[in-house]
Amino acid sequence: MELKDLKSLIKMVMDTDITEFNMENTEGKIHIKRGVEKEFVQVASPAAPAPVAPSPPAAVAPAAPVVDDRYDAVLSPMVGTVYRKPSPEAAPFVDVGDIVEAGQTLCLVEAMKLFNEIEAEFKCKVIEIVKDDATPVEFGETLFLVERL
Repeated sequence: MELKDLKSLIKMVMDTDITEFNMENTEGKIHIKRGVEKEFVQVASPAAPAPVAPSPPAAVAPAAPVVDDRYDAVLSPMVGTVYRKPSPEAAPFVDVGDIVEAGQTLCLVEAMKLFNEIEAEFKCKVIEIVKDDATPVEFGETLFLVERL
């Protein structure tokens, strides 16, 4: 990749709200990450001078799904839209129960009109498909649960 192309990619990342970008082609791999890890600060509010009427109970957030230790999660490397098929009329790349070889495409994640193939890192069996076709996905969100073979 030429320096002007690399500068163009960096400018695209800086001009958008993308925080991480991955690209792989025959020339090599590129990983651009910007920003800092989020820091959470908790501040206590001052005590109320008078008693306050009780508020209604807050809704309880749903518990995170329990993940079996036998399974590995395939995570999204970026924010985008998940596509389980190469085209709308095509069959999905994989289905539950499929045996997948290392390097085989599991799905696509589209970000800024770039389609990124998400590949299996090892031979595995697809146990669960967590994200439906054409749904948004966040960085680090689980796409599939797989069992190593």
